[in-house]
Amino acid sequence: MAKTGTTTQGLRAAIERSGYYPTLVAEAVQAAVGGEPVTSYLVHQETTFDANEVRRHVTVLVLTGTRFIVSHTDEQAADATSPSPYATTSTESVKLSRISSVVLSRVVANPESYTPGRLPREVVLTIGWGAVARLDLEPAACGDPNCEADHGYTGSSTADDLSLRVSEAGDGPDSVRETLTFAQALSEATAATPAPR
Repeated sequence: MAKTGTTTQGLRAAIERSGYYPTLVAEAVQAAVGGEPVTSYLVHQETTFDANEVRRHVTVLVLTGTRFIVSHTDEQAADATSPSPYATTSTESVKLSRISSVVLSRVVANPESYTPGRLPREVVLTIGWGAVARLDLEPAACGDPNCEADHGYTGSSTADDLSLRVSEAGDGPDSVRETLTFAQALSEATAATPAPR
């Protein structure tokens, strides 16, 4: 379930509607936002299956005039370190000028009959600000199929701080639409923000 909007009160209401430890999540998000007005937000709850356990988590993305805030809350079952179930909440606040990429991947069914404005079947929002990078390496080769020389490695580095997948089948069309709205607001905000010197 994703919810998006533009006010602090709307953000709190969306967190409440998610039903996922709303008091805990709202307190963490509010502490990170502080007194800044909320420009846009996205609340996305997801359920995953881990072996024989069902796990839930919620991600809250908030855009203010100067920052991008991401909050993530996971629940954990009782284990050797804790006799009772517990939740872990983390927040990160990133200056808009630090965001290096906003990637929105769209999956569209029957692209030959695509019409403007039709919702994608699925979207993946990937946001990079340099905290995490993925390095993909592979052995380099030359064009000679009989060559046995060591040509070193070749690869690519990809900023991959946050990736959020929302699908029409799993989350509903409103969630896809709300993710598109937030992605556009974030893209516009980063385009309008001067790069750091």
